[in-house]
Amino acid sequence: MKNKQITFLGGGHMAEAILSGLLTGELAVARNIVVADIAAERRAWLQSNYGVEVSSDNAGAVGGADLVVLAVKPQQAPDALAAVRDVSSNQQLLVSICAGLTTAALEEQTPARVVRVMPNLPALIRRGVAAICGGSRVTAGDLEQVEQLFSATGVTVRVSEQKMNEATALSGSGPGYVFAFIEALEAAGVGMGLAADTARMMAVETVRGAAEMAAQTGVDPAELRQQVSSKGGTTLAGLAAMEGGGFSAAVAAGMNAARDRSEELAR
Repeated sequence: MKNKQITFLGGGHMAEAILSGLLTGELAVARNIVVADIAAERRAWLQSNYGVEVSSDNAGAVGGADLVVLAVKPQQAPDALAAVRDVSSNQQLLVSICAGLTTAALEEQTPARVVRVMPNLPALIRRGVAAICGGSRVTAGDLEQVEQLFSATGVTVRVSEQKMNEATALSGSGPGYVFAFIEALEAAGVGMGLAADTARMMAVETVRGAAEMAAQTGVDPAELRQQVSSKGGTTLAGLAAMEGGGFSAAVAAGMNAARDRSEELAR
């Protein structure tokens, strides 16, 4: 990976997370990375903070690249790929992090080998989850290379393309659900009379601790929930009230809506 020429089409937060992971994990060197972005201020910031080459010229940035990360908004992808089609080839690996865009749709717009990835925001602190699937032209080596790339930002999981929208709904959008839950905990704590900074700290650390416990113990979350739910106790009372308000149904409805939106973006 260190000898690969890597180009990012788009220099937003997720592109930065991948870029940072590559450099921090010493999987790549800054002199071999180019970030193409339309915003001059963003280009200057990335160059100053990471020492990478930057460009406003997509075609110039892609020509000669071994690996191209497509990190624009899904609606911008056709224009971005059209701009680089003449300098793209089947010798290149295109890694798309555009939600909803299928490998087949991307392969119609580029001669490159295509891998589709759905990372999530905690990649910014190298605690992300990246779901990966390959297009019709990729090799086993391509998928291993992409897994290596995204291992620098957290954990990776291979899924079939048929389940990519579901993966998007769970891990791609999942951090948003968790942030909303932390918000709700904090707001409820303040409503009960706790100081705002105290309520936020308690909410954040409670969610962090519970997630770490589930990750480190490997115990089924249902069993952990039972362990903290003493008969006739406070937790059972709280969970019963939440379920009465449709907690589980609301989570499922949210995931279904996110999946459906991912499918809409593909169309």
